[in-house]
Amino acid sequence: MGSFSFGRLLAVMVKELIQMRRDRLTFAMMVGVPILQLILFGFAINADPKRLPTALLVADPSPFSRSLTAAMGNSGYFDLRHSATDPTEIDRLLATGRVQFAITIPVGFSRDLQRGERPTMLVEADATDPAATSNALAALAVIARQALNADLVGPLAGLRADPDPIDLRIHRRYNPDGITQYNVVPGLMGVVLSMTMVMMTALAVTRERERGTMENLLAMPVRPFEVMLGKIVPFIGVGYIQVVLIVAAARLLFGVPIVGSLWLLSAVLVVFIAANLAVGFTFSTLAKNQLQAMQMSFFFFLPSVLLSGFMFPFRGMPGWAQTVGEVLPLTHFLRIVRGILLKGNGLAEIAGELVPLVAFLAVVTALALKRYRQTLD
Repeated sequence: MGSFSFGRLLAVMVKELIQMRRDRLTFAMMVGVPILQLILFGFAINADPKRLPTALLVADPSPFSRSLTAAMGNSGYFDLRHSATDPTEIDRLLATGRVQFAITIPVGFSRDLQRGERPTMLVEADATDPAATSNALAALAVIARQALNADLVGPLAGLRADPDPIDLRIHRRYNPDGITQYNVVPGLMGVVLSMTMVMMTALAVTRERERGTMENLLAMPVRPFEVMLGKIVPFIGVGYIQVVLIVAAARLLFGVPIVGSLWLLSAVLVVFIAANLAVGFTFSTLAKNQLQAMQMSFFFFLPSVLLSGFMFPFRGMPGWAQTVGEVLPLTHFLRIVRGILLKGNGLAEIAGELVPLVAFLAVVTALALKRYRQTLD
């Protein structure tokens, strides 16, 4: 070969640059992924969520209760968007995830406060995601104290002294001890399925093309939907094996409670796994080779993990990021699986999250079939 040649080195470098220019998807990934990460981590991710939806049950309207609710609203942590009429409605709002907090001011609150008897104000929090509630709960005692100090004047000024004039009773529902594993481990079920299912079927058609067996597949007397279904169904069984392992580990290793029905979870899993497999199949009809298929899978997986509420509180993200997150199937599945396992939700409570999953599956399936028909020409 002789000595080192800058000419040969330059030739190899030029060849790689030409190849990079031809492979536009790879080049777009190299540029797009850093930009996507910058936008998501810089703008969308927020570990201190504000404007958390809160339900109020005020059984004792008075200047003191109005001061408390006004102070909570002005703090920025609580969005007092629901007015409950009874504890049953509060239970329903928390179970379905429509509110993060529920605050109850009982009958006789103002009377007991003026007597110095430290009335109780009940604060119920959906603690399935401890990170979403911790800062707001930590600030609540200070907010309540400052709000009442403005009203405790004159003869009532002595009530400002320690202990606090009210008994702030916090009830962390579904996860009283704030154990992070209760939130993370069920969520891992959705993350693992998203990563593996999309990638498995993303390689389905591209593998046929690269191995030279695509012509044989196209020559078979099968319809596009039959091809798609035949490639997806076997992987549904693989997904169930993964779920069994994760649920067993969650219960035996991490002590995650399983309050709801595993049969209901199994039924929902069919929709979620099929949705991810359909996404992978769509990528396989778009990609020209297996490398491109894997790149597309990663490009789908990254925002799914970051915008679904798995790593960071969903309600801490800005509105545009939440809108994008609502399109992703992982977002709805995380709410479903945590609701079933930790809250004991039934079909009525998860219906609002199941409908978007079914709609996503229908749209992606239609897109995959349309793309696959184009390959038949």
